[in-house]
Amino acid sequence: MTKGLFAALDIYYDDDEHSAAMNMAIDEALLDSVAVPSIRFYRWRSPALSFGYFGKFTDVADYLAERDLVRRWTGGGIVFHGEDLTYSIVVPPSDPVFSESSSSIYEKIHRSLAGALVANGEHVELAPVAGVVDAGSAKLAKGTGVSEPGYNIDRGYGCFANPVRADVMLNGRKIAGAAQRRTRRGLLQQGTIQLAIGRVRPTGGDVNLGNGLAQRFTEELSNNCKTRNLPDAVRYRAQEIVAQKYGTEDWLRKR
Repeated sequence: MTKGLFAALDIYYDDDEHSAAMNMAIDEALLDSVAVPSIRFYRWRSPALSFGYFGKFTDVADYLAERDLVRRWTGGGIVFHGEDLTYSIVVPPSDPVFSESSSSIYEKIHRSLAGALVANGEHVELAPVAGVVDAGSAKLAKGTGVSEPGYNIDRGYGCFANPVRADVMLNGRKIAGAAQRRTRRGLLQQGTIQLAIGRVRPTGGDVNLGNGLAQRFTEELSNNCKTRNLPDAVRYRAQEIVAQKYGTEDWLRKR
């Protein structure tokens, strides 16, 4: 019997430390190439900061000297990276999950993450509908969704002081959020678990650690997981995307 959101899931434990631009590019290259739902856990070469597609560079410019800055392809607000456990999930259009709403996918992924955190001994819960702003709906209402023509997006990271519906909460504080982009090529969700905010701590340099959190997360998402190496073709394509997009000043400062 299938357990979890996905009937099958490929896992990439990317132990190489990448620049912020390269991490964004690898996520996009995976979106272009995977045939089954996939999750990648990754690391940062140095303290980094990512901000959403519609973010203003002037809001993060003061961090330029101390952090590796990158504009995400997904929406949302400012996220600090370095001590967090960062992941991306790609859902190809051929998978049945892709037909679900972005809000539903977001919530189900976070329910899986919450289950993994509970198994790790953390007393977490999802932010409720009542009393919490639904950032995805707010963005759509303002016409700021990030999508290709005819497609919708829900959700944004937002600041960690401002949880949105279905974010993961610990002791009243947001410890995990995500942002999505849906295109004809598939759905990309980029998420972060802020280890420094909660009590979840990595036990070493391997992204597969974090007290076993990464492995438990994948087991909650699917009972049919396969660990794979990042294909060379994805790395080569990511290098091209960095040169054309995430590594350029035009992309970083476009707003």
